[in-house]
Amino acid sequence: MQGDIFSRSTDVKVAVIGGGTGSFTVLSGLKHYTRKIVALVNMADDGGSTGKLRDELGVLPPGDVRQCLVALSRTPEMRDLFNYRLQGGSLDGHAFGNLFLTALEQMTGDFGKAVELASEVLNIAGVVEPTTLSDVKLGLRDAENGDTVGEFQIAHKSFAAGRPELFLTPTPTVNPRAIQAIEDADIIVISPGNLYGSLAPALLVPGMGEALAEAG
Repeated sequence: MQGDIFSRSTDVKVAVIGGGTGSFTVLSGLKHYTRKIVALVNMADDGGSTGKLRDELGVLPPGDVRQCLVALSRTPEMRDLFNYRLQGGSLDGHAFGNLFLTALEQMTGDFGKAVELASEVLNIAGVVEPTTLSDVKLGLRDAENGDTVGEFQIAHKSFAAGRPELFLTPTPTVNPRAIQAIEDADIIVISPGNLYGSLAPALLVPGMGEALAEAG
């Protein structure tokens, strides 16, 4: 059915919600079928290169945004550059794209503007929008172990049976462009990925759930 929709028009509006490898995989294929893509990105990532940049420089997490930008890029050389990880020295392990987004955020004072500028450099097919521009962490509360804060820790945590409580701290403000993208979409895709580490942080932003319910 979706194949028929895409064969009739390249202007089908698609909102893709998630982050990390799941969104990267979906977006890499989807960009060949429609020009109207909005990638709505989880903003609670705190592992690896992203975690170091957040801790050391106080910036918003660039990692999942970078992956979505790279997935939608129409310039192969820039895709490779943004995914390149430096080797050795104090920058060992950092993806160039993470550093580029961090530098743009510091230069402009606006992470949203940094994403827009990076989108132009990468010549992307579509738009990438953070679900929030607030500086948030993912939290998990379970009856046995209390609270665990941090997406990376939660994604690799074994917790008690039952349904844990997930929350974002502090309570973020939703990016209005993310809500608009959901309202305008013909198709909404929830990317594959770790529920507690990748998907929940995007869906927990106040307003996202309500927008999805109304879209249904």
